[in-house]
Amino acid sequence: MANRGEDDMNLLPALKALADENRLKIIVLLRRENYCVNALAHRLELSEAAISQHLKVLREADLVVGEKISYWVHYHVKEQNLKKIGLMLENLEDHIDVPPECQEDHERDCCN
Repeated sequence: MANRGEDDMNLLPALKALADENRLKIIVLLRRENYCVNALAHRLELSEAAISQHLKVLREADLVVGEKISYWVHYHVKEQNLKKIGLMLENLEDHIDVPPECQEDHERDCCN
């Protein structure tokens, strides 16, 4: 990837993690307040196993984190990383290696 600093998150896994409607719903809920798996399953009408799998993908993409409180693990969004994704998308060309042939003058490829 081009111009990646050591503290940059990896954009592609984050975008892949967000490319699922249920995971987006989980992110929306977790931005409002912390939830445990049971509460998310109830709110989204999904099984706890499905919620756990979605949370695993979101954790691996560094978008959510869980905190054990008593018996339950409560999850919340890593807001800073969501903001990083937004900034990276604004400057996408700095975070994706573009093949040289794609950087050439596009006028030659246009239908005029």
